[in-house]
Amino acid sequence: MAQGIEGNEGIEGFDTTAVAMAVAPLDTAAAADPSVAGAKAANLARAAAAGLPVLPGFVLVPADRAPDAPAGAGAVRAAWEQLAGGTAGPAPQEAREPAALVVRSSSAHEDTEDSSMAGRFDSVLDVRGWDAFTRAVRQVLDSALRVAPADGAEAGHPLHGMAVLVQPMLQAAAGGVMFGADPVEGRYDHILVSAVAGGPDRLVDGSTQGVRYQLTRRGRLLHTEPAQPHGTGPLDRRKLAQLVRLARRTESVHGGPQDVEFGFDPAGRLWLFQTRPITAMASRPPRGARLLGPGPVAETLPGVLQPLEEDLWLAPMNQGLALALDIAGAAPRRKLRRLPVATAVDGRAAADLRLLGAVPAAHPVLDFVNPAPGARRAAAAWRVGRLRTALPLLARDLMADVDRQLHNFAAPRHMLSGELLTAVAWGRTVLASLHAQESLAGALLDADPGSTAAGEALAVLAEGRAGGRPDRELLRRQPVLLALLPPSLGEHPDLPERVGWNGVPRGVGFLSVREGLRLRIRWVQEMQAAMVREIGGRIDTHGPAAERGRIAQLRWRELMAVADGGPRPADLAERLPRPAAAPLPAAFRLAADGRPQAVRTGRGARGAETGQGAGGGRGTGTAWHGSEPRPPHPVLVVRTLDPALAPLLPGLSGLVAETGSVLSHLAVLAREYGVPTAVGVPRAVERYVPGTALTVDGVTGAVGHSGDTAPGGRPAPGQEPETSPGPGSPGGRVGATGPGSPAGPVGAVPGPRSPGGPGEDAFPGADPPPDGGKGLGTGGDSVAAADGPADPSSVATGVPAAAPVPPPDAGGAAQGKGAAA
Repeated sequence: MAQGIEGNEGIEGFDTTAVAMAVAPLDTAAAADPSVAGAKAANLARAAAAGLPVLPGFVLVPADRAPDAPAGAGAVRAAWEQLAGGTAGPAPQEAREPAALVVRSSSAHEDTEDSSMAGRFDSVLDVRGWDAFTRAVRQVLDSALRVAPADGAEAGHPLHGMAVLVQPMLQAAAGGVMFGADPVEGRYDHILVSAVAGGPDRLVDGSTQGVRYQLTRRGRLLHTEPAQPHGTGPLDRRKLAQLVRLARRTESVHGGPQDVEFGFDPAGRLWLFQTRPITAMASRPPRGARLLGPGPVAETLPGVLQPLEEDLWLAPMNQGLALALDIAGAAPRRKLRRLPVATAVDGRAAADLRLLGAVPAAHPVLDFVNPAPGARRAAAAWRVGRLRTALPLLARDLMADVDRQLHNFAAPRHMLSGELLTAVAWGRTVLASLHAQESLAGALLDADPGSTAAGEALAVLAEGRAGGRPDRELLRRQPVLLALLPPSLGEHPDLPERVGWNGVPRGVGFLSVREGLRLRIRWVQEMQAAMVREIGGRIDTHGPAAERGRIAQLRWRELMAVADGGPRPADLAERLPRPAAAPLPAAFRLAADGRPQAVRTGRGARGAETGQGAGGGRGTGTAWHGSEPRPPHPVLVVRTLDPALAPLLPGLSGLVAETGSVLSHLAVLAREYGVPTAVGVPRAVERYVPGTALTVDGVTGAVGHSGDTAPGGRPAPGQEPETSPGPGSPGGRVGATGPGSPAGPVGAVPGPRSPGGPGEDAFPGADPPPDGGKGLGTGGDSVAAADGPADPSSVATGVPAAAPVPPPDAGGAAQGKGAAA
């Protein structure tokens, strides 16, 4: 390639192959053919033919693809002289000095509907003189080697489908990028514009953030980010109106919304620099899709649930929340029967945020004039008033019943298989009652004294380790430590390694009412897990090797059918565990393809750690600056969106940049790779040092430390969010989280250990109530089966009568807590 254009009839190709180049002006048929001139030049040629404002120019293509076009060094030189000699372009040039040109790639592999390949090939700006022109052409052709096709028609061609687009260099007063639709939110009724003073090159290379405008398709300005004083910014209303018209016209010419680069010359004329299809368009949720989020339920079920875990733990939670909402009059009973309050999305627990009152109503004015909610709450007021007073005592009775039943269970290995299934079924029923009372306690008990289960567990763990006891023994003897671990049918994760001083342990009797109920939920879940593991081991002894270890992939009804002697599911051997997935967005709606689409629940002030979302969903990983060794789940943190970072995108869990535009080349590529991206995050490199655990939301632009929660998904000590009254229910949000009040015996739920011998290995629990004493619902009204539809007509929130379980023998009593260990 040393001789270049001037000494040969063609341009020396890669290795030793010489390629003759032909000249195809933009107004010719050859330039409009993407197989000849590449997609970038072809799109501009089609736009120019349709009368759009495109700068004149020509395309250098392999001569064998344009046999009718002039070819050879003489033709190339003549085309350059005509374009650079001052006779072309929007502004006059001095005859003695060649005009500045732009030499750009136009590959058959970029700017297509499947992939933009944004920024992967070279473009050279402000090219002046013949020598500089030939060097620029060589640089662009060399960049084709970066993405050489592995097969297909271009695999053996020296230029790999690369052509070179040459146009005048416009000295733009303002420029930028425009999307004819919103690819982040999947909205075809919005237009996004990012603009800067000067040409768009500073925007697309990620070196500056620019000003982002969001408009309707009719040109109404919806939002400007960052906010601009009236009459300031790179674009005024007149220029925005011109861009909206250009977006419509390019969509009409090319058959769909376009990703457009543009510039305004000093005279205010608009020019089209590039147009290509929008790639990686997010699916938009259907109209009326529910607003979901993990917040109210993720602390109980923080991880990815396997199918049986979903049936054992999420279904009872859904029933309990529905029952609590009906008692509080927070939602109409018909809606509670029709829509699940809690559901699974990608294996993770999520809840209806509007039903739980976790977000403001979509139409508060309509809710104000609608008499139904007020009438519904008035009808529930008598229940709520009495329940507010009686709930602490009812919860104490319920927890006492749960503690007694858990204490009476034998070790799983000593139980018959039918008894194991009965215990698991009892757990599903009682979990609904526990969840209902726990939600009501959070909503109704404004002053709920006592400590938190997580705080008590950390204190127990610190004191036990100081005494030299191993974690396994501590977990067996102190089941309060289960508050630090999420429920799972698999193996337990390790307890937290580093535990500081958290005060002295006071005992579970000093927990607040709500925390006591939460702890019983966790104990029942652990009992179920131990029983299911034992059942699975027994089933595996009678099944083929390929189906062993698959009990968590069964549904509850399938497990019951197998237990009754029915056949195993035919596809059981092919069922694989659900893989780990990124955490769900804080608020989202399900798109038509079933994927969660994050949404903003308000236009409040952005936090210090929030930038602009550039798409890609939501991801969690470890901060990585690109220079140190790559961690397993890297979140790349950079100052600018340099296109040279493109090779690092595959496999990233997130991308965070201090500057850059959501429409820059690297942001487009990141969206195509599905990498959650946030740009404009202040001081990201300094704040997020390598190794920091981060969560990146590509829609809202939020970047946060994913290590702010203690194991088990519960807030770390001192970080528990406060309960605040909301529209979901009287006095607070049903299902909202609340802090543990200072430890103390007033109003606390006592839970002394069962005295002596075998009780040392049993769950801590209250003394059994005297004969004839019943907790709410015990022996009376019961909650509907957890796998059926919620029946909120029942106000019972206690433990339904469990099927009889034979009392444990002496050996079983000694192992009474084995179900949870």
